[in-house]
Amino acid sequence: MYKKWYVFDGDRPVEAVIRNYTKDDFQKLIDVQKESFPPPFPPDLWWNEKQLKEHVERFPEGALCVEIKGEIAGSITGLMIDFDPGRPEHTWSEVTDDGYIRNHDPNGNAIYIVDICVKPAYRKLGLGKWLMQSMYEVVVHEGLERLLGGARMPFYHKYQQEMTAQEYLNHVMEGDIKDPVVTFLLHCGRTPVQVLPNYIEDEESCNYAALMEWKNPFLHLES
Repeated sequence: MYKKWYVFDGDRPVEAVIRNYTKDDFQKLIDVQKESFPPPFPPDLWWNEKQLKEHVERFPEGALCVEIKGEIAGSITGLMIDFDPGRPEHTWSEVTDDGYIRNHDPNGNAIYIVDICVKPAYRKLGLGKWLMQSMYEVVVHEGLERLLGGARMPFYHKYQQEMTAQEYLNHVMEGDIKDPVVTFLLHCGRTPVQVLPNYIEDEESCNYAALMEWKNPFLHLES
């Protein structure tokens, strides 16, 4: 993939590029991770070069980055899986092979988002939404059924004594609570499927995540 368009910094148009990332980008991608996911996010979950090498070799179509004036400002990574809507339970480690995606299935029916991140300094440009839109385009191009991913719920720790994770998600859906990740993904067109317990080691989310999907509109899926 390679596309060039304009995003807006206030009223000023800024040229942006989304493209497939390559081995020459590895250190810059790791730097993006460090800036995007500061503590208490576990540093061992930042990308390493071995993981990135697997991404570009196994499913380069799902390895995308966004550049602003030649600087990598964010990235999104996915793999293809064979998803059964009747058995949606999983952990991040299981479904992504701990981020190495060696379980990528070229005959799968869905793309699963391993990670999306944007440097804080660039978030006002709406790059995360553009990266997600680009991965929807990969879903359509590959003729797949849907895009999936587990959404962190980083504000849940503030409410864990008052409500369950499902109740928290319900409140987000009702607009009573604005969650940085779930609400962002709703703006991107993703829809909640269910809460996943023990999804990933994440103090802020109390290890929960919301499984959220986007269905290929050209396939008219019922489930």
